Amino acid sequence: MGYKIHLKQISKNHAVSREGFTLLELVVTMTILIMIGVFAIVAINPTDQIAKSRNAKRISDINVILGAVGQNSSDNEGKFSCSSGTLPTSTSRMAVSGAGSYNIAPCLVSVYLEKLPYDPATTSAHYTSVTDYDTGYTISQSSTTGRITISAPAAELGTSISATR
Repeated sequence: MGYKIHLKQISKNHAVSREGFTLLELVVTMTILIMIGVFAIVAINPTDQIAKSRNAKRISDINVILGAVGQNSSDNEGKFSCSSGTLPTSTSRMAVSGAGSYNIAPCLVSVYLEKLPYDPATTSAHYTSVTDYDTGYTISQSSTTGRITISAPAAELGTSISATR
């Protein structure tokens, strides 16, 4: 029995305490967490997600404008009626002024739309009033079929966005 007591006393006196983490354990854990974070960011790809959401807004915007143009035409015996004249047969920017632009706002705003939507990423695109706006979108009417096309020339991710009716 004395022998057993002696061993217990030796192991008690030389016990090693291992509280906390070693530097190596911390470095390995941090490396793993950083790798998981990098993979998550790459998988989510925030830049592409933001561009996709702007493209979704463009699709919605051109469909809203095209619907308003269609309603105007419907209300005027199938012909678009506007103080700015007939719709252009060549692609024209929907803006209050500028070369190659068509002033569509007075024909749509307040009757068919509360305000004109505008491109979310084009720096010059804005809407303040019917006398101060630039949608960043384009409009044209085919001279042969009479179909109206509205496009978003600033679409991202190599996407072509347009709607025709």
